[in-house]
Amino acid sequence: MKRALITGITGQDGSYLAELLLEKGYEVHGMVRRASTEKFERISHIKSQLILHQADLLDQRSLVIAIESSRPSEVYNLAAQSFVPTSWAQPILTGEFTGLGVTRVLESIRQVDPSIRFYQASSSEMFGKVKSSPQNEATPFHPRSPYGVAKVYGHFITVNYRESYDMFAVSGILFNHESPRRGLEFVTRHVSDGAARISLGLADRLPIGNLDAERDWGFAGDYVDAMWRMLQADEPDDYVIGTGIQHSVRDVCRVAFEQLGLDWERYVEVDPQRFRPAEVDHLMADFSRAREKLEWEPTMDFASLVRVMVDADVRRLKGEVVTA
Repeated sequence: MKRALITGITGQDGSYLAELLLEKGYEVHGMVRRASTEKFERISHIKSQLILHQADLLDQRSLVIAIESSRPSEVYNLAAQSFVPTSWAQPILTGEFTGLGVTRVLESIRQVDPSIRFYQASSSEMFGKVKSSPQNEATPFHPRSPYGVAKVYGHFITVNYRESYDMFAVSGILFNHESPRRGLEFVTRHVSDGAARISLGLADRLPIGNLDAERDWGFAGDYVDAMWRMLQADEPDDYVIGTGIQHSVRDVCRVAFEQLGLDWERYVEVDPQRFRPAEVDHLMADFSRAREKLEWEPTMDFASLVRVMVDADVRRLKGEVVTA
């Protein structure tokens, strides 16, 4: 039986990846931070099938112990301070978690067992102020937030360990990926939840930031399959993962409210406080390498994704259990 250790297992991607690996017959270990209030909502339906270890990306020794205890053949590093706006409020902490935390995991693997295959969650935010479109693995990085800068560090330290120590270490440069499990602070979930609340009479307005920002949005469940495929490849490499189609925040609002029979323009209000200090205007993936080498393709289109999220939020607000 293969064993995998997932950092950030309680997050959106971690929960979908844990499900995928369990379906493939893995023994799945997860790394969680000690907290006074446990937040296992996303993995509550599979928690009995998981083995959890307390550890922290800021604490090198705890990572070593987690890897020694789980003895995985694969480590997926999904933990990070992942909300871009927070990275301006907490730039140093973001650098510690999202940048140096990657080094601590890699160094722990090198110390315990360098044959472990390692996946690093890189981000399309590394491209930032893009030089060309669409973006592929050769597109230069120009990050526009402390989060994006920290992700660039994590990306290149992964490349460095691969080249310096001959470790099987890969980075998935994932473009925006969403689901009903996305955090409420992220724009797509902010819209789906807000539209659901308005339709149920729980709210009458939805404040939003830059309606013109364009992203390449896909389904998180598809993207964790790409992560797994990267670690099954014969040789380690880095891959851009996306859909190759971009949509605006305005499009998200339109589809979300249409799903509920509402006109989005009656309810959405632009809030200047929600704009970023430095905006990323356009991101769109060229995932040709993943298609050719990993035989990976996205399965859910943008409109279907938004509709699934809206429907899930309506059910949740009505008190129904949602695990989608």
